[in-house]
Amino acid sequence: MAKGNKSDKSGTTKLHSTKNPISENIRGSMVELLQVHLATAVDITYQTKQAHWNVKGMNFIAVHKLFDELHELTEGYVDTIAERLTAIGGQAHGTVQAAVENSILEPYPLDLVKSEDHLKRLTDSYATWSAAVEKGIEEASEAGDPLTEDLLTAVGRGLDKSIYFMESHFQS
Repeated sequence: MAKGNKSDKSGTTKLHSTKNPISENIRGSMVELLQVHLATAVDITYQTKQAHWNVKGMNFIAVHKLFDELHELTEGYVDTIAERLTAIGGQAHGTVQAAVENSILEPYPLDLVKSEDHLKRLTDSYATWSAAVEKGIEEASEAGDPLTEDLLTAVGRGLDKSIYFMESHFQS
C-alpha cells in the first residue's frame, strides 16, 4: 500500500507500553495501517492547501473558500489518526518527510492554476485515499479493532462528502 510503512529498519513496529486491551499483534498491525493513513492525511492536507493558495479563475472565491474548509477537515483527520495511533502504543510519524515516504498519493502538480484543474486533481487524490480507507476499514474489522474501524469509517464518510462537494463543480 505505502512506499515504506514500517516503523524501523528491521520491519517490525515498535510499540510503547500501554494498558490498551488490544493484543500486541493487533496493535502492531493497526499502527502500521494508521501510519499509512496519517502520512496520506498529511499529504492531502497540504495538497488541498496548495490548491487554496494557487487557485485562479471563475468562481474563485467559492473554490478558494471550499479548499480552505477541506484543508481544515483533513487537518482534523491528521490529529484524529495520530491520536488513535499513539493511544494503541504507536509513535506517530506525522512530519512532512514521513508523509513523502509513506503517502499513497501521487505528488500534487505545482503548476496548476485553473479552479477546474485543481478540483479534478484534488478529487482524484481524495478518491484514491477514500478507496484505501475502505480497505483499511475491512482490515481493522478483520483484525478485531472496532475503534480503528469506526475512526476510518468516519474519515471515509468525510472524504465521500468532500468528493461530492468538489465533483459538483464540474458535473451536470
